[in-house]
Amino acid sequence: MAFIRHPKDFYAGVLFIGFGVAAIALASQYQLGTAARMGPGYFPRGLGLLLAILGAALVVRSIRIRGSAIPPWNWRSTCIILGSVVLFGLVVEKLGLACSTLGLIVLASTASPEFRLKEAVLSGLFFAILAVLVFVAGLNLQLPVWPVWLTALR
Repeated sequence: MAFIRHPKDFYAGVLFIGFGVAAIALASQYQLGTAARMGPGYFPRGLGLLLAILGAALVVRSIRIRGSAIPPWNWRSTCIILGSVVLFGLVVEKLGLACSTLGLIVLASTASPEFRLKEAVLSGLFFAILAVLVFVAGLNLQLPVWPVWLTALR
C-alpha cells in the first residue's frame, strides 16, 4: 500500500472505525429516543459515530502526512503486561486490593526498557491508594484491602 504515508495513523484509524461501527451495530437493537428524551441506544450510537469519524480523519491524515514505519512487535513487553494483569486478577482476593495493585504496577513497569524500581514502587503506592479510595471507599465494592492472612491476625 504505497499510498499510505503514515502507517501508525492508518492502522489506528482503521481500528477506530472498526470499534465505531461495532458500537453502532450493537446499539442498533436499543431504542434511540430523541435529544430531549434519550433512549438507551442514543449514547452508544453517538459515541460510535464520533469514533468512526475520528478514525476516518486519521485514515485521511495517514495519506497526506508522512510518518515513521511501525516498529516490530515487542512480544516480551506484551506478555509481561498481560501476565501482570492476569496475575492481579488471580491474587486480588487473597492479597487484597492494595498489595495486588502495587504488584501489578511494579511488575508491569518491568516491561519498559526505562524501568526504575523506585519510580515503579512510588507509582504503585499512588495507584494502590487511589484504587482503594475509588473502588472500596467511593464505590463501596466488596474487595479486601489487605491480604487475608494479615486481617486474620486481628
